[in-house]
Order: sequence, then C-alpha cells, then structure tokens
Amino acid sequence: MDFKINRETVPAAENVYDGVQEQSVELDYILPDYYPDIFRLVRCEVVPVISGYSITDDRLSYELRCDIRILYCSEGGSALQCVTQRQNFSKTVELNRNGENLTARLTPKTDHINFRAVNKRRLDLRGAVSVKISVNGETAQEVISDAFGMNIQVRKTPVRFASKKITAEKTLQLNEEIEISPTQPPVMSIINIRCVSPECEKKMISGKLLAKGTVEMKLLYSCEKDSSGAVEPLSFSLPYSQIIDIDGIDDSFECTVIPEVVSCDITPSADKNAENRIIKCEIELRLICCAVKTASVMLGTDAFSTVYPCSVLVSEIKAEQIPVIYDESFRHSAKISEGDNVPQTIYSMWCTPKNINTRLSDDGKSVIISGMLTYSMAARDNAGMIIMPDKDEAFEETINIPDNLSGCTVSAEISVRDVSYNISSEGILSAKSDISAKISAYSCSSINALTEITIDDSVKKQRDGDYAIKLYFGTENEEVWDIAKRYSTSVNAVIEENDLAGDRLESGGMLLIPIVT
Repeated sequence: MDFKINRETVPAAENVYDGVQEQSVELDYILPDYYPDIFRLVRCEVVPVISGYSITDDRLSYELRCDIRILYCSEGGSALQCVTQRQNFSKTVELNRNGENLTARLTPKTDHINFRAVNKRRLDLRGAVSVKISVNGETAQEVISDAFGMNIQVRKTPVRFASKKITAEKTLQLNEEIEISPTQPPVMSIINIRCVSPECEKKMISGKLLAKGTVEMKLLYSCEKDSSGAVEPLSFSLPYSQIIDIDGIDDSFECTVIPEVVSCDITPSADKNAENRIIKCEIELRLICCAVKTASVMLGTDAFSTVYPCSVLVSEIKAEQIPVIYDESFRHSAKISEGDNVPQTIYSMWCTPKNINTRLSDDGKSVIISGMLTYSMAARDNAGMIIMPDKDEAFEETINIPDNLSGCTVSAEISVRDVSYNISSEGILSAKSDISAKISAYSCSSINALTEITIDDSVKKQRDGDYAIKLYFGTENEEVWDIAKRYSTSVNAVIEENDLAGDRLESGGMLLIPIVT
C-alpha cells in the first residue's frame, strides 16, 4: 500500500548571540588657551552611539562613538563653558557560529562617569559604557503537514508564522540652518543636545517604501543675559522624506521603519550683525526597515495508523511570529526638591528613561513596566550659581490591555513626550512626565510538530476481540483524538457515531467507539 508524506519548510528565528560588551572611557584634557580657567564643574555627559556595524561569517564588527560634554564655570564669569570631545572605538564579537539572514540589535548606554578638575587647566574623566548585543538569524525546519495511506490518522493544528522577512537600512543626511528668534539672546555655546526621531509614517508606492517623519531637536545654550550668565532653551523640528528600495517587497508585507539618530552636530554661527543667531545642524539619520510576510500552514502534531504499528518523531518547532503592537501612554509624577533646595530659576527640565523592564501580569490582562526615570534640569540656585542636577525616580506602571496575553512574551519601548514642572505655595518643586509606551506582544511560537512517521506494514495490530463497536465512558473536555488513538479508530468515526459538536467532549458520558479497519 502506498504511503505518502507531505512536508512543509517553516523558517524560525534563531538567537545566535546575546551578550554585553563594556568599553572604558578615559580623558585627560588640557584646556586650550582660549578657554577660561576652571572654577566650578557643573556637569558631565557621555553619550554612546553605534555609528555602524557589519556581520561577516561568524564575526560582528561595530563602531562605537562616545560624545563627551563637560560643563564648567570660570571664576570671572557665571556663564557656562562647554568642553566637547569625541572618542571612537572599533569592537568585534565572535559569534562562534554562522547563520542565515543575520540581523543585530545593539543598544549602548552609559554605566558610570567620574570626572574632576586636576587643576585650573586640566580635566580628568574616567568611566565606562556598555553595549547590549543581540544577534538573530534564521533556520529552516522541515515538518510534516499531512500523510496519506496505510490507514494513517494525523492530528493537525494551524500555525501562523513569518514566512519571509526582508531587512534594509538607509542613511540620510539632514543639513539645515535655523535662525533663532530676535527675542532670544545670541548663543555663546551649546551645552546640551537632545535629538530624537519619533516613529515615522510609511507608505508603499510601486514596490518601494516611502518614509516620512521629523527629527525633534531640543537644545540648551549658554548666553549673556542682563550682564549675567544664563541658559536658554531652544526647540525645533526638521522634516525628512525618503524612498527606500527593498527588493521583493509588495503589498502582502507588513512593514516597520525605525529611525535612529546616528550623529547630531550643532554649531552656532554669526548672522549679518555678527551675532551668533544661526544654528547649523548636521544630522545623520539611519532608517531601519523590516518587511515581513505572514503565512499559515497546518502542521501535524501526532499520528497513528488504525491498522499497522506506527512510531512518530516529534520535535519542537519555533516559528517566528509577528508581534501585536499596543500604543499606550501614562503620566509619571515626582517630587524633585523642596524648601531651600528649590532653585531660584529653572531654565529647562527634561526626563530620560533607563533600565526598562517589562513583564506580564499573572492574569495576562495587563503589562507591568518598571525602571528608572532620571529628571534633569538647568537652573540657577539661590546663590546665583548655574546648576544642572539629576534626580532618579524608580517607577512601576500597570497598563491594562484589551486582549488576554497569557502565554505571550512582552517587551516595551518608552519615550518621554513632554515634561512640566510646578513650584507649589508650600515651596515643593514637582515634575510630571507624559510617557509613550510601545508594547510588543509575541504569541507563543513553540509547538511540538511531527518530523518523522514510520509504519511497519509487515504486521497488523492485534485486537483483544472481534467486535465492530466498543463502549467507552468519556470525561468532560477529553479530546476525541486521545480516545480514537487508544482504540485505533478514526476521529471522524467517533464524532459521527456520537453526534459530537467538536473535537472535545462537552460533558462526560457513554460513547460508542466504532472500530475502523
């Protein structure tokens, strides 16, 4: 008797590497002659950025750039002085194995920074940054979708998976000159840059992907105002529109575009009146594109023959799933200071999320996001000194989800849209942050699927008697498949003989089990 097996190839995401690399950052800097002497250090920031990466064979190579900004005041003036330096590092990671369609996700962060003034002309900095690295590949898994002949019975289940994935990147340069308002004082130096690019719009046009968005700029600059040093905020946005070529893409794909700011260089320039009222912006933006086509297939999970002895081999299959995205928001409030610690003047306040963790509630109906929010401000204290302190606030937010996500894996990316602050009549400085949370929920993608079926047609199964129907007392929610397999009969025969509504017993009771030969 002929026996035929139908097979399907299911691509699966494979984690090739997960790890963290550290890099020390050291700076021994002597001030140039045109800088005034150091009287008081105000702030130090080290911003790590991945400027590029490549994967060759079993090695990941990437470029790590650290932008260093040290702020201080001189003894003769209260205006902030800014020392900027840039350090570049070339790093490699041995993956120890090859893979197909490898993609990497590199997330840098500053671990710790210590800085001091060795003397009035010399700065010393010691610190470390780290890069969280995740490299994923793709592996092909061959599984059984159906089988025919030799009285074979196959239990099947539908599986939805990412059948094809295409990735692409495009880097663009944004160059713009912004003239500041006449009501604002001219620029002495740029002391703080916060450059982000929110999620962009995307549209498919003739097999190409159109991405449109903005880069949001928030600056702080030092200036001379009313014969005393001060800090001024400045905000503006730069639009962009790019067509991205992705070979093989069409309307059947679901696409995502993630914009990442690679570099942001801001330089003040003089206008026709010789005042620094022009801001020159040079921004490098990387658009990371991912297009995924989904497919659904019936996979065999178990099999038996009603006539012949049969053995099966079952393997765990991990089919890559497309996540369900939830765009949520929440507000966080924090007490920053009170009494004499409240600054005399606040020029600007901002908030930075750190160490974000996400987990699912026990009932699967909400997502719990926790981490740290660092509130920072540029201000003038009661002694007339410019200060830029930080305040860390731990938070935990529970967000209700309209779907039940039990069994799913969840992750979240959060961003701060806006920060407001208030000083109460009791002298308490408090802040509120409006936070956006993009939650990704991945359904359970692991299933035990058939990879081999072997039938011994040299001998038939031995029955315990010569009968056509057997009585069986079933229990509530018992699967018809398990009953049919126990008595070497077909699932359809049991369902039809007992007028069952589905493949599970709605209630316990006596069943007639027809014997199929």
